[in-house]
Amino acid sequence: MAPRVLRAFAVNWQLGGGLIMAIDQDRLNAFLGKAVCDLGAAVSAVLVSIGDELGLYRALAQEPLTAADLAARTGTNARYVREWLGNQTAGGYVEHDAATDRYYLTPEQAACLADPAGPVDLPGAYLIVQDLYHIRDRALRNFRTGEGMEWGEHHSCLFHGTERFFRAGYNMNLISAWLPALDGVTAKLERGGRAADVGCGHGASTILLAQSFPDSLFIGYDYHAASIETARERAAEAGVRNAHFEVADAVSYDSTGLDFVAFFDCLHDMADPVGAARHAREALKPDGVCMLVEPMAGDTLADNRNPVGRVYYGASSLICVPVSLARRGPALGAQAGESRLRQVMEDGGFTRFRRATETPFNLVLEAKP
Repeated sequence: MAPRVLRAFAVNWQLGGGLIMAIDQDRLNAFLGKAVCDLGAAVSAVLVSIGDELGLYRALAQEPLTAADLAARTGTNARYVREWLGNQTAGGYVEHDAATDRYYLTPEQAACLADPAGPVDLPGAYLIVQDLYHIRDRALRNFRTGEGMEWGEHHSCLFHGTERFFRAGYNMNLISAWLPALDGVTAKLERGGRAADVGCGHGASTILLAQSFPDSLFIGYDYHAASIETARERAAEAGVRNAHFEVADAVSYDSTGLDFVAFFDCLHDMADPVGAARHAREALKPDGVCMLVEPMAGDTLADNRNPVGRVYYGASSLICVPVSLARRGPALGAQAGESRLRQVMEDGGFTRFRRATETPFNLVLEAKP
């Protein structure tokens, strides 16, 4: 923002007649610069979703195009597309060649915006943001009353967005990095083992495990019946025969003698995380392994004062904490941190606990009986 505009803000504040405090011009400039960036991101969120749904990113990933060519390629209106391209270029999501007036995506942009199997599915994350506006009025009530909100009460875009955003991370890391970091799990699954994916949602992680280890049996559990139905459809579409899905919560599923139990980004949401840990401990063989994949977080607010922490605290305020409070849970929140998760697992009967590996978005934790 231009300095003269910022000076106008300062003068107007001083003439407003409220509590007057000394304003540092440099700090004001820095704060408003940050705020304008955030405002631009908020305004652009719906445009990212539109670009994804209309195939605009996918078309730009193929070759550079003018606004008119992009509109023709995607069956959209050129005037709207030109304005969309202006927004996306200003935000650094799309590149522009002024000499040819063509727009394009770099390989890195294309990997995150136009490829659901890429390293990060950003449009999937924006579907999660879309849900947060759907439930805003309910969130206001929750803040005032302390009530909770069940997972199944959210808009369906949350379920699809969660599947897309987290599936990309699982595709990139689960088989190649996370499982090898655990004690003997890959070898057991290669030989043929039994495993449970607790809180499986749409089954993206379960299906990936089943495809990677065809001699093992995988059971996906979730208390949300609609998600289990979708998971069954996804497995059938993928031709997966060694995975099945059942409606059950984390403290009542009936599997025993398991080699491996996984919680993917869900333990912190649960009404009874200690009970879930205890039930997993009882379901495992004596030499079994439990894996927690949890949002990246330190143990203190100071540790989490970063962009990833900001995203997770925001989602936690509107999704994770209400889901736990809906059943009078402890509301660990998405930024629970490793120390608190260790305590949960130890209270559930596990005696060995360690951080196996991590990514910028996830902690990968191992617990053993």
